[in-house]
Amino acid sequence: IRSTQPFAVFALRSMLSVSYFEKALYELPDEEVTVERMIELADEVEAKIQGGPSPRPLLSVPHLVSDEASCYYQGYTLAEMSVHQTREYFKKKHGGIVDNPAVGPTLTEKYWRCGNSRPFLEIVRDLTGKELSGEAWTRALRESAEERIERERVEYDDMLARVAKEREAEEKKEEEEIDLDMTVRFVDGDLLIAESGGDKTLLEACREFEQFVTERVAAAKK
Repeated sequence: IRSTQPFAVFALRSMLSVSYFEKALYELPDEEVTVERMIELADEVEAKIQGGPSPRPLLSVPHLVSDEASCYYQGYTLAEMSVHQTREYFKKKHGGIVDNPAVGPTLTEKYWRCGNSRPFLEIVRDLTGKELSGEAWTRALRESAEERIERERVEYDDMLARVAKEREAEEKKEEEEIDLDMTVRFVDGDLLIAESGGDKTLLEACREFEQFVTERVAAAKK
């Protein structure tokens, strides 16, 4: 994060440069449409938006020299805007995205089911409740590396706590549900490692056996 976050804005500037160069190119008077002027114009746009020559020269972008990709590159910028806006929506409404059962069905219903039958800007607005804008993206770019690290650490810790809580609930449910109507013994020769029955459930006995195996393997490695 420390090596990438401070420079994330350059990716946005690079994307914008392509669209602004294409716009400026189409606005050129016919008499100015020359090789020399196009090279000069590319340099002007790079200097204005990216602050100087781009690591990827504008005239090397294939979309600009392919007729079927005319005015197409802006779609990448709009798509990235919608990604940040959608992500922000899910985090605010549902608290998170990973392992969230509401995310998949919502994306399916709001974004994918309609296919190309509805305008892109319309489906983004219907899902997020806002017109598409760059606000969420720019907020992410304004975040310092340390701020992002701290935010993601909190999100990570919260996820670990939630997963642990869910796992505990699942194990408790399993313990309540598993009843083989028998006693299960885990033995190693004459050594009784664990035994279910009485106050000890089968899963508790399984965990004792698991611990025994873990310790045996660790001892063997010494």
